[in-house]
Amino acid sequence: MFTKKIVLLFVASFLFLFVTPLVQARDYPVIVDHNCIKIDKIPERWISKAKQTFKIAYGHTSHGSQIVSGMQVLAKKNPLYAFNSNGHGGALEFHDRAFSNDRHDLGHKGDTRWAELTRAYLKRPENSHINMVMWSWCGGVSDNTEEGINIYLNTMNSLEEEFPNVIFIYMTGHLDGSGEQGNLHQRNEQIRRYCRENNKVLFDFADIESYDPDGNYFLDKGANDGCNYRGGNWAQEWCEAHPGQCSTVYCAHSHSLNCDMKGRAFWWMLARLAGWLPPPHAKLHVEGQFVRLTWDPIDGALGYLLFYAPYPYRGEETIGSINLGNITEVSATVDHGFAYYLALKAVRGTDTSDFSNIMLVQIK
Repeated sequence: MFTKKIVLLFVASFLFLFVTPLVQARDYPVIVDHNCIKIDKIPERWISKAKQTFKIAYGHTSHGSQIVSGMQVLAKKNPLYAFNSNGHGGALEFHDRAFSNDRHDLGHKGDTRWAELTRAYLKRPENSHINMVMWSWCGGVSDNTEEGINIYLNTMNSLEEEFPNVIFIYMTGHLDGSGEQGNLHQRNEQIRRYCRENNKVLFDFADIESYDPDGNYFLDKGANDGCNYRGGNWAQEWCEAHPGQCSTVYCAHSHSLNCDMKGRAFWWMLARLAGWLPPPHAKLHVEGQFVRLTWDPIDGALGYLLFYAPYPYRGEETIGSINLGNITEVSATVDHGFAYYLALKAVRGTDTSDFSNIMLVQIK
């Protein structure tokens, strides 16, 4: 009866089932945005693996330093997030401003000097071990054109083909206060679309500073890179409401919270590229006897497992699971007296994520 009730709950889910090709390593996009700042969800083993795996060269001017400032905050709090230029002491090998000190970033309107610097750097014998390259914009997206962004995207793709053992990180440009209708947002959307359609790695600089840590959205309110919006400054407001949760690090052009968030997102990105599969975040909708479970898809997941256990659970009852395939919603009408805990895991090959949030369904 226990299993039968669970199966009945999810029979309707197969109406949503669709077939996708098998995903090989990195045959999917990795999009790092405002949803990627809660690094307490990352098991330490994946941070350790990232430190062992990646040797990173980063090129930027002032805005790009925001990521490094946030990384420094984490490293001071916890040696797990240590980084230096040689990887000694179990730290991440991270070459800051590797290409030309502080004189170059991704430029403006078709400028590809950064690509020439990258090629020269990677061809030097002493840099043959570098396996990740990241460049950031300064103001070069705000006044760019569709053609100029295409030059950036095509140049990045050419570098990937030329150096197949190096991961290249794409980026959006920082907010400039022009909102959802501005040229900056349109060009950032162009970059996002390309990365999703072509399975690239994107550090979405602008998306991270469009939201506060609670997920409140500010781009539609004219937010800029300083976290100012029509009505106030979302970073100041959040820090005042959450005393002790923000650093006081110097954050170029912005508030320290912006740097904190970007530093966390950077480590999230490394963990993902090292092979970590994040747990899904599920939402439960109950109306009368109708139950619907939805979750956001995890890039790279081939499917999802539903785990169930009876309520109340005393530690000895059977925990079962159902393979849901690659869907993002299940629903059904259930009987009175239905009472179970539910949780999800994402699956890719033999790898599974940790459990999602645990949900109680109780129909009296």
